[in-house]
Amino acid sequence: MLGPIYHLSFSVEETEIHTIDKYLYAMRLSDETLIDIMTRFKKEMKNGLSRDFNPTATVKMLPTFVRSIPDGSEKGDFIALDLGGSSFRILRVQVNHEKNQNVHMESEVYDTPENIVHGSGSQLFDHVAECLGDFMEKRKIKDKKLPVGFTFSFPCQQSKIDEAILITWTKRFKASGVEGADVVKLLNKAIKKRGDYDANIVAVVNDTVGTMMTCGYDDQQCEVGLIIGTGTNACYMEELRHIDLVEGDEGRMCINTEWGPLSSWDYRHAPPRLANFLYF
Repeated sequence: MLGPIYHLSFSVEETEIHTIDKYLYAMRLSDETLIDIMTRFKKEMKNGLSRDFNPTATVKMLPTFVRSIPDGSEKGDFIALDLGGSSFRILRVQVNHEKNQNVHMESEVYDTPENIVHGSGSQLFDHVAECLGDFMEKRKIKDKKLPVGFTFSFPCQQSKIDEAILITWTKRFKASGVEGADVVKLLNKAIKKRGDYDANIVAVVNDTVGTMMTCGYDDQQCEVGLIIGTGTNACYMEELRHIDLVEGDEGRMCINTEWGPLSSWDYRHAPPRLANFLYF
């Protein structure tokens, strides 16, 4: 009896491996192709940082107005909101300098139903405000006006740390009336409409920035944030003198590359391996 069962299992496994290998084959790139990708990517990054070429750049290189990574001296009681993937997460983060545990986190994940992400902007931010109210109620902290950090994982134009104008929805989100609007104002409006708690939204960042800052708290040499999930993106610390989109040339600022559209290059005339890589 074991013989046929083992043989079937082995055959299915072989088929799966063959299927995976077929897709991975397109990603086995030569040094020449990798250099080609790197050259194109660097050019698009440079264009994205330029005031003249940014409007047509594939990689938008959005300034985040985050001017430094943590230095390890930070402390306090905070709320973090994380909206952008398949679910919506809320965290309470307490940072102190005790020897045993200097960061204490508790979190809860909430669903983001299709009718919410495809409905109106008011419905979406009412849902976010409702989830936040539920989170605070369970922890008996509705009477506290804690600082809130809002991780909003979509391309936004920023002119300051607590403002983010949505450029365009990505992934499965399509809520109407949000593109071109400040998401912080929309969330504040939803919270104010409820009237049962208050929140001080002090910063809105991309998920790549949130990742970099979290790692940077423990390792001050961390200057890149990378996301590979529902989508892929990265941020890094850039010298201000290289960023034409922001006034001044002293110091540094974190740049949200928004490299997702990298595959929108016209790959029809690219070498076959490069075309396959960009397509996948």
